[in-house]
Amino acid sequence: MLKLHIPKNRMNYLIDRMQHQFTLSMVEQGWEHYHKGHVKGMELVHGVEIHALVRDTKSHEVHVELGQFDKSECSCQEADFCMHMTAVIFALYASFARPELLYQQLRQALMVKSRQAHSRTAAGPKTEKKQDRLDPPRPEQLPALWHRYFDQQFYGYSLSQQHSIEQFYSTAKETLGTLAADWKEPLQSLYQLHVLLFVMRKMEQFYSDTKTSYLSYYIETGCKTVAKQCMEQLSLMLPELDVPALIKSSSAALDDTLGMLGEAALNGKDSPLDWLLAYRSIWWRLGGDPQRVQKERSRLLRLADRASMMPRKRDALLVALAHFDVMDGNDEAARERLEQLSKREARDYFLYLNHCYEQRQWARMLAWLRWMLPSMQRAQQDELCTFCTYWMEAVSRQPDDGEWVDVMIALLPRTYYFYTGYLLKAHRFKAWIDLQLSNRVSPLDLYTLNLKTVEEYDPSLLLPLYHQAVERSIAEKNRNAYQMAVRLLKKLQSYYKKLGQTDTWEDYIYRLSARYSRLRALQEELRKGKWIP
Repeated sequence: MLKLHIPKNRMNYLIDRMQHQFTLSMVEQGWEHYHKGHVKGMELVHGVEIHALVRDTKSHEVHVELGQFDKSECSCQEADFCMHMTAVIFALYASFARPELLYQQLRQALMVKSRQAHSRTAAGPKTEKKQDRLDPPRPEQLPALWHRYFDQQFYGYSLSQQHSIEQFYSTAKETLGTLAADWKEPLQSLYQLHVLLFVMRKMEQFYSDTKTSYLSYYIETGCKTVAKQCMEQLSLMLPELDVPALIKSSSAALDDTLGMLGEAALNGKDSPLDWLLAYRSIWWRLGGDPQRVQKERSRLLRLADRASMMPRKRDALLVALAHFDVMDGNDEAARERLEQLSKREARDYFLYLNHCYEQRQWARMLAWLRWMLPSMQRAQQDELCTFCTYWMEAVSRQPDDGEWVDVMIALLPRTYYFYTGYLLKAHRFKAWIDLQLSNRVSPLDLYTLNLKTVEEYDPSLLLPLYHQAVERSIAEKNRNAYQMAVRLLKKLQSYYKKLGQTDTWEDYIYRLSARYSRLRALQEELRKGKWIP
């Protein structure tokens, strides 16, 4: 089957058109033509048009426009769009991924679209008229009404392939983000926050709806990628939100926002998004409003008192309640509450480490780091790196680094790069060499600059490292390993010479050659190095 590669954005455009311009019957018949190999002579003309032949009862010429799809043509003249066009699009998709996956996803999307259309028809014209009456968001409306408009604009939106998550993210921001361009602050910033929250909510819906489908892995990957972008965007938007001004001018809109975030953060659902981080971040900005804070805390306590509750939901409530303890400066009470969690996740506490760092509260940061240590054993590598980075910041303000060193050793080998970097920075070269020896690291795998730094301090420290590497190379018993051993021996000889210990070197090379006298290939390599006669 001939494959022709077109730009990814063009392919996404064609897939989007397939969902809107083609019927289920066209897609199914087009797949049949593609699957049977009826698409022939496909070529790209002028960079914006695909020409192909599709054999049916006779051959049909198909022209697919990559920029203006409505101008696409087929010689069958059955309609403006036909099954032969879908066959060509399936053939184009073959250079990106498996077309059968796209076919199944399109069938599912079109069947859902058909059922929705049937439901609207059965409901009668009154329902449709009610939907058509939704106007763009206005400043005096509550955010819940904004979201109803957002939902209507993307009603029936479905995922056609693995990159549609990113496409939805950019489309929603471009379509909805400009509607409040002439609003006054701080309401304009609040509106932009809700556009982001809508994207996050829809993404969670996509993630949940496709959890058991054959495309779940691809959609989950896309959701996690966009979730990271959303959380980064949220971390930039929340500090810029003028909460005191919102309390004065748009109190109802702020309460509506808090209610939405609370509902999303405290339901305990599996999600690629960290709703709890968003919830806690915005409530931290409300520390100057004790009445609101107390009301929310009382609500959380009532929810937590319920007897029957799923562990994930109970954990979410405990994390939220602990956050209000932290806001009061009562970290001990917060940690006691968090001890009740069924599962402790390290990422839930980075918010407090970052706060301590910004406020230069090093003792408070160390208290959180010590408490987090047991949960780091099963933390992901990126979480461990964040943990180590904060601890390095805290330890640099302490008179002694013994505790930090003990932590790095306890978490080896996962903390290897942090620990080695610190040892070099602290000029603890003997400990650095001991670490390389215990991990059986060859000097050929270490940075030359690091070896040079140790050499300038004391070349004798490097001798055991090279001796170990020579023995390990010889133990492999092949010509390439012997040649590597010779490279190491040359460097070892230079260190002995620099130390004025040539007699020790000669005694070592004599004993080495005698011990491995039966390894003829090694003996040959030693002779090439002119170390033995």
